[in-house]
Amino acid sequence: MRLRFGIIGCGRVAPRHAQSIAQLDSTEAAAYADIKLSRAEKFAAEYGGAAYADYRTLLDRPDIDAVSICVPSGLHAAVAIDAMQAGKHVLVEKPIAIDLADADRMIRTAQEQGVTLAVVLQNRYNHPMQQLRALIDSGGLGRLYLGNATVRWFRPQSYYEDDWHGTWAMDGGALMNQSIHHIDALQWFMGPVASVHAYTATLAHDMEAEDVGVASVRFAGGGLGVIEGSTLTWPQNLEGSVAVFGERGSVKIGGTALNRITLWKVQGQLEQEAEILTSQRVDPPSVYGYSHREVIRDFAHAVLHGEQPHTTGEEARRSLELVLAIYRSAHTGQEVALPLADK
Repeated sequence: MRLRFGIIGCGRVAPRHAQSIAQLDSTEAAAYADIKLSRAEKFAAEYGGAAYADYRTLLDRPDIDAVSICVPSGLHAAVAIDAMQAGKHVLVEKPIAIDLADADRMIRTAQEQGVTLAVVLQNRYNHPMQQLRALIDSGGLGRLYLGNATVRWFRPQSYYEDDWHGTWAMDGGALMNQSIHHIDALQWFMGPVASVHAYTATLAHDMEAEDVGVASVRFAGGGLGVIEGSTLTWPQNLEGSVAVFGERGSVKIGGTALNRITLWKVQGQLEQEAEILTSQRVDPPSVYGYSHREVIRDFAHAVLHGEQPHTTGEEARRSLELVLAIYRSAHTGQEVALPLADK
């Protein structure tokens, strides 16, 4: 059996979904929707299927099992809830939503409708990321002392002139959009966050939200951390990394899309092993990385076999809550405890 997909939103990230769906034996794309019909028609011509200007027409098709949602972040919740109420399984791009109330509605709707909800946190599937997670789970790093997430990227002013990027209603800024994968990875490795204290600013762009933010983090396990995210490191993306330092080792994963081990020093491991690990230096052609296919493979397997995907709505909610706590701290000038006391 193959899972038949519709893709809603045919913009910047949608080709990763269409290409990945086409590459898997368990999936096929049959329909595309975009408010600019010409974009949906381009996908239909390239990948096969029908094109629609109204995504609700796509949802009316009984032969569509699941949808990939690639619309602006502020529309994720509304489109996802419509799709789930139409009986479709939903894979939504990051972030799950831009406020917790919407994320909770999405999670609740999936439960009520008996459908699967997953979120594209593709970097978790990268081989180096899986290696580090296995090392932490096995106790190989011992107690975790310190964790850092660093995103030093660049976006030109033109990037923010499309009526949704960098706006509070549809996107957020450098932390919510560009840095959320790294923030997700940091809390995935280090565990739940107890509190944050943060600053944000808009320094290099004409936009509503921040183009730079920094936060100090206190983890529930006792470790500390630092988050730095920006889109102003002219003239290009300079670094996107996550580092974890424990009592028995230090590991840093960087590269274009958290795909390259740049430091691996672990007590008891032979130098040859470390050499093999650090030799993984092939960068993908874009910050999206190589792992959309693995997200979709996992999602399709979960739907077809009645299992839970690895990147559930609940998992994605954690990184959303952390970003929102950073925003609240930056706004109030106060340390903010998690979980957030109100939505």
